[in-house]
Amino acid sequence: MQLTVCEPPAMSEAVTEPHRAGGFLESSCAASLDGIVDTANESSGEESAGEREEEIGAHDEAASSTKTTEVPAGRTSNTQTVSTQRPNSLQVQAAGEPGLWTSQGDAEVKLRMGDSGLAAETPLTVNQMFTSAVERFGDHTALSWKEGEQQKSLNYKEYYQTCRTAAKSFLKLGLQRYHGVGILGFNSSEWFISDIAAILAGGFAVGIYTTNSPEACQYVAENCKANIIVVENQKQLQKILQVEDKLPHLKAIIQYKDALKEKRPNLYTWAEFMELGRDEPDAPLDAIVSSQKPNQCCTLIYTSGTTGQPKGVMLSHDNITWTALSTCRHVRLTDATVSQEVVVSYLPLSHIAAQMVDIWVTMRVGGATYFAQPDALKGSLVNTLKEVRPTAFMGVPRVWEKMQEKMKSVGAKSSTVRRKIAVWAKDVGLQTNLTKMNQSGAAGRTPLSYKLAKKIVFKKVRKALGLDRCTKCYTGAAPITKDTLEFFLSLDIPLFELYGMSESTGPHTISIPEAFKITSCGKEIPGCKTKLHNPDEEGNGEICFWGRHVFMGYLNMAEKTEEALDAEGWLHSGDLGKHDENGFLFITGRIKELIITAGGENIPPVPIEDAVKEAVPLISNAMLIGDKKKFLSMLLTIKCQVNADSGEPEDELTPEAVELCRRLGSNATRVSEVTGGRDRLVHAAIQEGINRVNEKACSNAQRIQKWITLDRDFSLPGGELGPTMKLKRPVVVKMYKEQIENFYKELATPTTPDNSLPPK
Repeated sequence: MQLTVCEPPAMSEAVTEPHRAGGFLESSCAASLDGIVDTANESSGEESAGEREEEIGAHDEAASSTKTTEVPAGRTSNTQTVSTQRPNSLQVQAAGEPGLWTSQGDAEVKLRMGDSGLAAETPLTVNQMFTSAVERFGDHTALSWKEGEQQKSLNYKEYYQTCRTAAKSFLKLGLQRYHGVGILGFNSSEWFISDIAAILAGGFAVGIYTTNSPEACQYVAENCKANIIVVENQKQLQKILQVEDKLPHLKAIIQYKDALKEKRPNLYTWAEFMELGRDEPDAPLDAIVSSQKPNQCCTLIYTSGTTGQPKGVMLSHDNITWTALSTCRHVRLTDATVSQEVVVSYLPLSHIAAQMVDIWVTMRVGGATYFAQPDALKGSLVNTLKEVRPTAFMGVPRVWEKMQEKMKSVGAKSSTVRRKIAVWAKDVGLQTNLTKMNQSGAAGRTPLSYKLAKKIVFKKVRKALGLDRCTKCYTGAAPITKDTLEFFLSLDIPLFELYGMSESTGPHTISIPEAFKITSCGKEIPGCKTKLHNPDEEGNGEICFWGRHVFMGYLNMAEKTEEALDAEGWLHSGDLGKHDENGFLFITGRIKELIITAGGENIPPVPIEDAVKEAVPLISNAMLIGDKKKFLSMLLTIKCQVNADSGEPEDELTPEAVELCRRLGSNATRVSEVTGGRDRLVHAAIQEGINRVNEKACSNAQRIQKWITLDRDFSLPGGELGPTMKLKRPVVVKMYKEQIENFYKELATPTTPDNSLPPK
């Protein structure tokens, strides 16, 4: 293992890479897939890929151990055999010598270089990676978007020159070295250009969640000393204007969509902004670019701030350029000189996953990024997918779940014959793909029934979803249920799970066709290592990362950085996981989500919550309660319609939920008709499902003793879900404190489910 201190790269240095060719589930009701073209256009969800998120529900004491992780015989993973006693803190570096971490925005770090392979690749700055792409793919389409009915685009040469012009405009507006450029808006060419221009000009690219309140925007802008903020429209502009007088570093605001409703000092349209730098000399920008080093910070990713204020994750040039290279190699993306990769950008760019996929990985191979419409997650995404026909597609679990629900809804209305064909095809698809999976992707004899099902069903489904060219469908950012994975696998659409964090520049492990196991998030990307800290008798330990993707530190938060990185420089994820005998990583929970009952039993909630949702398809969200309690209880929500504009849950049940109620003999069409035990038939069905889950419990302590259905579903606007659609458990506990307290009012500990049916 080699640690490198970087020197400034020469401006004339040409960076080239060899061309790499290559190609980058059980449902609760039968679904006929005919007619999906017209009706599967509503998919909804939020962001993407694995962000480190602290939770208030941290336990007062953490168990410690000096066990050693044993690597099973035949392991192919990069997991290390390590002593699992965590070093207390990182060593203090000698004066002037860069260490593995920093909390200062203008500092440098040692890179975690390897002696050979991808870990030993020459470090690059963002500018070097971009100029290499221009040299190799200059005339290929880089960005494409719709303006009305007209399709606009930039090739790589135009893209780079536009970024340079924007960088000169930033400098003219007074952007200082190591100060932020905040970007607040939906995905667009202007977003990408602002991001890269901020980096070229020596500032920090800082995405801000579009759902942030004015106060949350203020915190991020103040924390990164933002000189400039780029906003999408009047709505986002108003947030900044409300807090403008509290931002002493702010020099200018740029609005990139819609006409300005009022003229104000230091407020520019996008066209006005670009004109500022058009005739500026190149020398000042070139001097800044030539002084940049791969081990310096260029991007800040702000965590969602589940507890306290968000943390600014400092990512270096090398974090971005190297992680993009390793990811491309791992998933075998095709170089544009052979066949151009195409992606659709729609997930929030304030999250590292969207940035890594849409901007950096795509740039590495000369791919084309097409921008979805702002209402993508309210229904228009599938239309864009059908127009663009991407070769790779990333979705958070909620996006895939919405697609699943829509297809089931369509199928429930189809004829008996079509439903039977769909059931047959899905059974063939699931069994064939599971067999292929268990053979580790080895070529085997393809059943004739699979070929037939592919021709009459699977191809139609892919075409209807706009995924007919897509050989790489990914899911990440939050846990996805086995039910959803198997649903898509049965349709011959394997969803490859990826796992990582903002602090690991996005991916750490990714499943690929040749190394795929359902519910596993795959194996490490090349050049990275995993160790399991404090493993229990079943091999579950805290997942720790090593590699050039590990972040520099949290901006101005030395103590938080020391909590995340141990003395040897390993990044502690806070996630629990284990490996199987073949080195596949399985996430089993989060340390801070672990429920420790009054009896001292440690219970990971997610597997039990997923089991309930699988047993009772009517359930949208489930949250297990029981920390420091004598028994487990559960909060449940019912699947309902979501307001397309506000994202608020509504009272109307989803079509799938209505159909499920009909099968139970219930005529309910609204959430308010079934919650609180108002519908005996639905109440009984939920209890029966929970009984089935309890029968499979490992111990009495893991049985759900009480439950309640809430009057409204969890949502982002409601505060129960975070930007990546993760459940914000501490928030839910506060919001439903009264209901939770009611579970535990009785002194006696129940030994059987205590949900008697309501009176007739």
